[in-house]
Amino acid sequence: MNIVILDKATIGNDIDLKNIELEGNLISYDITKKENTIERIKDADIIITNKVIIGKKELNKAKKLKLICVAATGYNNIDIDEANKKKIVVANVKAYSTNSVAQHTINLILTIQNSFLQYNDDIKKLKWQKSAIFTLLNYPIYELTNKKIGIIGYGTIGKRVAEILKAFGAKIMVSKIPKRNYNDDFRYEFETVLKESDIISIHAPLTSITKNLIGKNEFSLMKNSAILINTARGGIVNENDLYEALITKKIRAASFDVLTEEPPSENLKKLFELDNLIITPHIAWTSKESRTQLVAGILNNIKEYKRGNIDKINIL
Repeated sequence: MNIVILDKATIGNDIDLKNIELEGNLISYDITKKENTIERIKDADIIITNKVIIGKKELNKAKKLKLICVAATGYNNIDIDEANKKKIVVANVKAYSTNSVAQHTINLILTIQNSFLQYNDDIKKLKWQKSAIFTLLNYPIYELTNKKIGIIGYGTIGKRVAEILKAFGAKIMVSKIPKRNYNDDFRYEFETVLKESDIISIHAPLTSITKNLIGKNEFSLMKNSAILINTARGGIVNENDLYEALITKKIRAASFDVLTEEPPSENLKKLFELDNLIITPHIAWTSKESRTQLVAGILNNIKEYKRGNIDKINIL
């Protein structure tokens, strides 16, 4: 079988792919531009892609294609309906990055709560060295104990984040997502979570329901002291409205690992100039352990497909 990896750079050069090489003739590309996709997949039996778009046009040209392995949990870059019509199996890898994303989320929260960046900057500007007392009290530090944390999206990552925050003594408010039905009674209404939370952390997928889930109206409901964290997907928060909320101090601060446009263009430059916004470059999922588990999941999907055990892989 011909196995083609279209964007190996997203997996990293420090992760061993030798076991995948044992499953077929492996052809690897660090990146694949849109204009090169069809040429590279036309003779593939299996393709592995993280973010390369595989739409109807590409699928029509991939006559031998039998399996698409998504090197991620999210799969909005694949035309699932068209793949199903052509009886091409599409499989992702679930829960490989739970601990990595949860750890990054907690780090972003603590960075803001403890004013880490500001104090580090003061040290480099020699402000501590010139202090008249043994410490600096230039910026506030807030504990997580008894803070209300709103969790939007309560899958494996949202649950792990809640579990860690409970260890700090935080009070968890799991939010309902508008237009969805729930069979449990522990979730709070979306507007209640927005109004009462000290910190809101997003862990929902990007769908037609969650696109622009948080915008001007939602920011107007939040506390002026609230913090918004997004390690899920860009597009869930309207970034123009985020900018206005931060620059007018409608909320205290925010920290995002994801943006609507990745990598960002000059259009988002104004966000990067805000001193109450921390942005990391979509790295929450990238611990070495996480990426190792991702490759193991891809390998398992390939092996089980070849064995005919379709029921043992994560079919989309």
